[in-house]
Amino acid sequence: MIDDIQAAIPLGFLLSFMIGPVFFVLLETSAIKGFRAGVVFDIGVIIADIVFLVIAYFSSFQLLENLSNQPGLFVFGGMILLIYGIVIFVKKESKKANVKASTGTYLNLAIKGFLLNFINIGVLAFWLGLIVIVGPSLNNNPDRIVVFFSTVIMVYFLTDLLKIILAKQLKRYLTQERIVLIKKGLGVVIIVCGIVMITKGFLPKEKFNIKDGIERISE
Repeated sequence: MIDDIQAAIPLGFLLSFMIGPVFFVLLETSAIKGFRAGVVFDIGVIIADIVFLVIAYFSSFQLLENLSNQPGLFVFGGMILLIYGIVIFVKKESKKANVKASTGTYLNLAIKGFLLNFINIGVLAFWLGLIVIVGPSLNNNPDRIVVFFSTVIMVYFLTDLLKIILAKQLKRYLTQERIVLIKKGLGVVIIVCGIVMITKGFLPKEKFNIKDGIERISE
């Protein structure tokens, strides 16, 4: 079991630095709204990952095959990201915007983190492929699988905490103009991620092999 934990640690660290919309929104939220807001947002993201892991564990092989045969799901998720990115890009910020988070805002941030991660069908595909690949090496033992992926999630979260702390240090340098530029840049990043997902949905089936892609990442 110690070996399983040691094998999971580098993977959890790597996942925390996978570039995507969640990565940039986490940094933006932490820098502008502070440490607590960043942690709450990240908790929402982690909950979505846990939900995906549960789905993947109980339906890995069949769901992975269905996902490969229905790339339209990527188009749907990509369209949502694209629209979300456009809204962020064109939205005008109030010059007297209050960046302090209230209790209600914390709940909204958690929901935002959950949904932003949950609509990205690529995240589900990643966890599915990872379970298919890692499961046999763990002898498909439920206890070992739980330990392995719990460690991955924990290391993922702890690494995110470091990113949140570092991002918070930038707050003193954030003027209203810079905040607007950050949000515009964030919108562009999310738009690009949405376009990439939509493109995946139109790729030929032979180039849309999720399992092969996960295997290349893990090598």
